[in-house]
Amino acid sequence: MYHQVFVYGTLLRGEVNHHLLSGARLLGPHRTAPCFTLFLLGAYPGAVRTGTAALVGEVFRLDTAGLQRLDRLEEYPRLYARRPLPSPYGRAWIYLYRGCLRDRPVLPGGDWRALVADPDSCRAAGVRHTRDPKNRPRSRN
Repeated sequence: MYHQVFVYGTLLRGEVNHHLLSGARLLGPHRTAPCFTLFLLGAYPGAVRTGTAALVGEVFRLDTAGLQRLDRLEEYPRLYARRPLPSPYGRAWIYLYRGCLRDRPVLPGGDWRALVADPDSCRAAGVRHTRDPKNRPRSRN
């Protein structure tokens, strides 16, 4: 079985967690409807479905094992919810943040790459995109 996923942060091509999409097929770019807010959660973003920003990202097709890898990264369903999203390539999953947003800065424009492409903006926003704390090895007990 195959799934489509819309990614908008560290899973984008060229970003720190993109390796988790190895074996996935890029379907293409996508800009969502303007109904989200993108927050800075440290070294990665989190979107919520309230607001007026259109998220900028990419849609990938991946198998069930690939979707399970993303679920682990996103700590689904505890930290992120997975919801359906219309895209030009058909329905895709999007991970929406479920945690506390108090004192979290908003990333205007809905475009993670625009922020991380500018080193001064990264430092000003507190982003250290070279290492994502969600992508830490899990201990074996």
